[in-house]
Amino acid sequence: MRVIILCLVFLAATSLYNHVSAQDYKFAMGVRFSSAAPTLSNSVSIKYFMDETRALEGLISFGDRFGIGALYEKHQLIGGTPAFTWFYGAGGYLGFETVTDANHVQSHKTFLGPTGIVGLDYKFQNAPLNLSLDWKPELDIIPKINFVPDAFALTARFTFK
Repeated sequence: MRVIILCLVFLAATSLYNHVSAQDYKFAMGVRFSSAAPTLSNSVSIKYFMDETRALEGLISFGDRFGIGALYEKHQLIGGTPAFTWFYGAGGYLGFETVTDANHVQSHKTFLGPTGIVGLDYKFQNAPLNLSLDWKPELDIIPKINFVPDAFALTARFTFK
């Protein structure tokens, strides 16, 4: 936990010197490989930049739970390199799960809650490939209050201008 806090402090300090961020792509689509605990675990990821620093990311997950989610993200340069940014943001999700017990009785659960995200983003200069490494904790509000902190992921996306 201390490492995460130190990284966030470092990234926040870096952003004070790098107010302008430039992405050389507008739209990206790919897959997100995540730990299994969150509702939005392994997913299809679609990212759209509204301008050079603000992006919307949509996620559709087909893991143990079917889930959909959206995030608003703010990107900042790291070291003045336009291809390398850190980002943070927030959003929400909705998920559905069907559980079969030992008596073969099925029950259906709905999951709903807010989520946050912080991560690193890199766009290869000579290839249409973007990689992200992030932490996206979730807070289930429905069916019961449950914090899911172990939500780390690697995302690979194909980029479009």
